[in-house]
Amino acid sequence: MRSVDIKKYKVGNVVKLVNKKTIENFGVSDKKLKKDLEGIREELGSFQDTLYAHGKYSVLVCLQGMDTSGKDSLIREVFKDFNARGVVVHSFKVPTELELKHDYLWRHYIALPAKGKFGVFNRTHYENVLVTRVHPEYIMSEHIPGIHTVSDIDNEFWAKRFEQINAFENHIADNGTLIFKFFLNLSKEEQRQRLLRRLELKEKNWKFSPGDLKERKLWDKYQQCYEDAINKTSKPSAPWYIVPADNKKEARVIVASILLQELKKYTDIKEPELDDKIKSNLEEYRNQLESELG
Repeated sequence: MRSVDIKKYKVGNVVKLVNKKTIENFGVSDKKLKKDLEGIREELGSFQDTLYAHGKYSVLVCLQGMDTSGKDSLIREVFKDFNARGVVVHSFKVPTELELKHDYLWRHYIALPAKGKFGVFNRTHYENVLVTRVHPEYIMSEHIPGIHTVSDIDNEFWAKRFEQINAFENHIADNGTLIFKFFLNLSKEEQRQRLLRRLELKEKNWKFSPGDLKERKLWDKYQQCYEDAINKTSKPSAPWYIVPADNKKEARVIVASILLQELKKYTDIKEPELDDKIKSNLEEYRNQLESELG
């Protein structure tokens, strides 16, 4: 089973995305990668069982990346061996009318995983400093006091949002949520190839939207906003990991391995022991059950 070098991917200092790899090659066959992933996700599934029994922590996995970066398939493959009730996936789309009547973090807060469970955010609260920063006109639908026109949305506005997001993550971390934030770092050329496949393969057609091409034209702006968000919000209690995403199989192994290695550090997460009184009467309980056969 493969263990990756976490330091290669974890953001500890200011990063430049242009200097970060978009492809990882472990130099092994797809069969070996599949076997590695199977072993890691089996351990992750077992860990979740223990996490549930322990009942003091939850795990939040945040996935961000450009369109076609592989978020959906990564979720499917990495969490395949989990108890279905042990992991909840939320895919955040355009805010609903109800969600817009609350502050922008509300819908994310109510979707947080309960203690003992994993929560996966497929696109996250960071959309509020990514998509809205590329398209600041979207902010107007939030009806924020003091924001009357797009020109009111200045650098101070975004700085405050970063402070609010850091405070949000710090709060939930202090209360037992273990946070992992993964940016799937896709190259522009690989995105072009994946969009072409959506057009060429009939079973993939449904995934294509002309809007994908409009957003692709804003690639550089998105990269700038991602870089800024990562640098301003990668904290010890809520770190970012930049994962090369051009090769989906390697990306899945990297994410799964980071999760497993980091979660194993929480040595206090153990299945609770039975009450002494119950343990002292185990033989009696066994006899009661076995006597039913008589």
